[in-house]
Amino acid sequence: MRHPKTVKVLEDFGRVRLSKSFFMRDFLFSDIAAVHGLSNVPDDPDLAIAAGTRLCEELLEPLQECFGRLAIRSAYRSCAVNQFGNENGLGCARNEANYADHIWDRRDGAGRMGATACVVVPAFWDVFQGEGDWQKLAWWVHDHLPYSTLYFFPKMWAFNIQWREEPERRIDSYVKPKGCLTKPGMPNNEGSHESEWRGIEKVMKGRKA
Repeated sequence: MRHPKTVKVLEDFGRVRLSKSFFMRDFLFSDIAAVHGLSNVPDDPDLAIAAGTRLCEELLEPLQECFGRLAIRSAYRSCAVNQFGNENGLGCARNEANYADHIWDRRDGAGRMGATACVVVPAFWDVFQGEGDWQKLAWWVHDHLPYSTLYFFPKMWAFNIQWREEPERRIDSYVKPKGCLTKPGMPNNEGSHESEWRGIEKVMKGRKA
């Protein structure tokens, strides 16, 4: 698919279905782009579609199946949008660090494809708002899904969830307890963590019934 430069081409790109529930258009909105009049469309649509499809099929769909509708806070960023955000202190890492992350249409320095979305799980937040409750969701994802990295934030337990070739399997947080929850080499990175998340699936199924 060619780089979208017309409304018609962008409409067609937005209609690309990445998985059962998600379309490319779901991931293109950017607050930075909207406020500052920047284009948030990929230079390499085919790579963005390929990476986004893996993100949706392998991570977002099973997460939504268990916990109910996901709210997409932010996801794809063009190089121009990300660079503007980085240079103006708007919470964006430099472009090279965001390749195969929020910048879906660039492979990272090791040649790996990847994609990230920042999501909120409303039904989980409605029930689990106690200090540290975000860890229940973090450990559930760790035990069930082939994610690469997770990064949790204080508001409504929003978190970045990344799919990437050769996943890292690392969880970090700005929420108490802040810092790294797990990463390869830490004793808690392997094995089951059911004691941390036991019961949340039953609670979520009861709310969806």
